[in-house]
Amino acid sequence: MNDYERVARVIQFLDERHTEQPDLQALANHVGLSPYHFQRLFSRWAAISPKNFLQCLTLSHARSLLRDGESVLGAALDSGLSGPGRLHDLCVHLEAASPGELKSGGEGWTITYGFAETPFGTCLVGEGPRGICHLAFVAPNGTPTETAALQENWPGADLRRDDGAASRILAPIFDPPGGDGSKRPLNAFVRGTEFQVRVWRALLQTQSGTLVSYGQLAAAIAQPTATRAVGTSVGRNPVAFLIPCHRVIRSTGVIGNYRWGRVRKRAILAWERAGLLAEKSTTTTA
Repeated sequence: MNDYERVARVIQFLDERHTEQPDLQALANHVGLSPYHFQRLFSRWAAISPKNFLQCLTLSHARSLLRDGESVLGAALDSGLSGPGRLHDLCVHLEAASPGELKSGGEGWTITYGFAETPFGTCLVGEGPRGICHLAFVAPNGTPTETAALQENWPGADLRRDDGAASRILAPIFDPPGGDGSKRPLNAFVRGTEFQVRVWRALLQTQSGTLVSYGQLAAAIAQPTATRAVGTSVGRNPVAFLIPCHRVIRSTGVIGNYRWGRVRKRAILAWERAGLLAEKSTTTTA
């Protein structure tokens, strides 16, 4: 069992037992570790204590972040910027395939793809001549399915597996909280309708550690009545994490579902928030 699988088990445990306010010993027991080793795991994974990390999972906190996220998103879109800089924000240039490129399905391309471990489990990533064109979290025994999905999206391309290259591509994307922030700009090349691409570009404006509702996202693209269509577009995001569809929640503050698993969504949101807390702590003590 890797670090993420232990964290996921703890989140599921808290969903069932949060009213009991389980202590460090109870959480450590649930994943078969001593309190000392469990504390170290969280320090390595989230850069803050389990207690602070678990506070990032609460519904009330999600609601407050949602309120903050509305103003942050609006300001960023109004100014044409990608939001205030943070240590592990990503600078992603999103380019959409043209009608001709959609029709050819990547004909004549070589897409290097592979599987590698991330803080949130195994990922499949594919990179073509124009940038990262596929990124997905892989369920247990899901390797053939995800490879087939990549081939279906780009049927004309020649796929070449290289897990070492995948590790190098993913490393800067999943720079852990408290990292040095040295990130190169990333290019993402996607297949999607004009409406979907508008939604995905708006998502890129959200700041790490903040949230946005489907309604706010619809308003941000000047389509306030298109909440349902926005939700569909969010669910069809072809590059997980890079286009941060995990930051979209219901207007009530409920986290909701996620294409790659609700527990994983909660883990990512808490991990991002933990990074901001760690950064704030570092800045305060510097």
